[in-house]
Amino acid sequence: MKNVLILIGLVAIVIVFYACGNQASNKKSQESVAEAKLPVDWSKNAVIYEVNLRQYTEEGTIKAFEAQLPRLKELGVDILWMMPVHPIGLENRKGSLGSYYAVQDYTKVNPEFGTLEDMKAFIEKAHALGMYVIFDWVANHSAWDHPWVKEHPEYYEKDSTGKMISPFDWSDVVSFDYKNEEMRTAMKNDMLFWVRDMDLDGYRCDVASEVPIDFWEDVRVELDKVKPVFMLAEAEKSELLNKAFDMDYGWHQHHLMNEIAKGKIDANEMNAYFDQKDKEYPARAYKMYFITNHDENSWNGTIAERLGDAADALAVLTFTVGDMPLIYSGQEAGLNKRLLFFEKDPIVWGDYPKTAFYTSLAALKHQEEALWNGAYGQRFVRLTTSADEQVFAYTRGNVSVVLNLSDKEVNCSIENFDLESYTMYMQEGFSFDSDNKELMLNPWSYAILVKK
Repeated sequence: MKNVLILIGLVAIVIVFYACGNQASNKKSQESVAEAKLPVDWSKNAVIYEVNLRQYTEEGTIKAFEAQLPRLKELGVDILWMMPVHPIGLENRKGSLGSYYAVQDYTKVNPEFGTLEDMKAFIEKAHALGMYVIFDWVANHSAWDHPWVKEHPEYYEKDSTGKMISPFDWSDVVSFDYKNEEMRTAMKNDMLFWVRDMDLDGYRCDVASEVPIDFWEDVRVELDKVKPVFMLAEAEKSELLNKAFDMDYGWHQHHLMNEIAKGKIDANEMNAYFDQKDKEYPARAYKMYFITNHDENSWNGTIAERLGDAADALAVLTFTVGDMPLIYSGQEAGLNKRLLFFEKDPIVWGDYPKTAFYTSLAALKHQEEALWNGAYGQRFVRLTTSADEQVFAYTRGNVSVVLNLSDKEVNCSIENFDLESYTMYMQEGFSFDSDNKELMLNPWSYAILVKK
């Protein structure tokens, strides 16, 4: 009996120690979030919109796009990410108009789009509407006819023969040498120009992982001295978000969604991704989730080509599972063509058939604090269903989401879930058998529910 009592006592001590340890760990985690420099307050429940200026209107100008700002505000857009607006190089140009990402001068505006004055007026108009503007910034390389190529050849990487080189197979651009301190200073000064003189709100940085992290961290400090900025890295590398960036791409999650839509993997495959994100990324950081963007649309296929009937359910996922959702130019119009990258190829807008869908998602994102980005919101909790391979169900605060991520009809129940305590916010293909307490889900159906 004495031994039993000793054993019980030891178990009790272990339980208390474990509980205290968990409390201490949770407290430490909460403190680390509180102490971390969170992204700018205006990003906390933001929806980001990528602007393909060349293809947005027939004119393809800043002024023509500016007329769309009130519509985008009503859609629920908060951050306008402008694809590169700078003059495009002529030397080794691809196609007749060239790539946005072959920058000829970082402190000027592509004359096809307008003038510096046009851009300044556009930023002011966006700010007046309560929107923010970030530029796509190409710091890894420039066009071959950027003035620095002749004036400062030491700014560029060279091969063993002393010849300047292109990154990857991108023949229309030449790589910078970040071992050169003067080059770093020149790049930093050009980035400061837009924030200081044009009141820009931050940057989306192209191939950010190809540029040294210490450069980004140094630039971030200097930019924040002018005004607090928002920084998005085109990368999926957690170290970039320790100090330099606020958000990077959910590339792997995007690829998982593509595979789910093809029926190659099931919904459970996403669990490991989100667990890894929690483990590797700082709590302050955001992910950007998307079903399309300029690269996906032009090179890998339209939403319809890649996702088919799964598109809306996966769009709901990007808006509700956590962090910041992206809308690409034309997505609200059901864009169903691959936009040419090096030529003029205007978006066909039609009657904006997906506008009500995205407006509803953005409104929920704005009003429900649990759905806010990063540490401003709550981490989703996966709900256990009787069909977890097909059904991805989760809750975040007052909001619960049920997604049938399969091409099959599914009848299932959700463990410890009282559907009657919720009201339906929006749904497609979802019904409930109250007698059997069973959900009946059409292929690729979705439901968003909010607590009464």
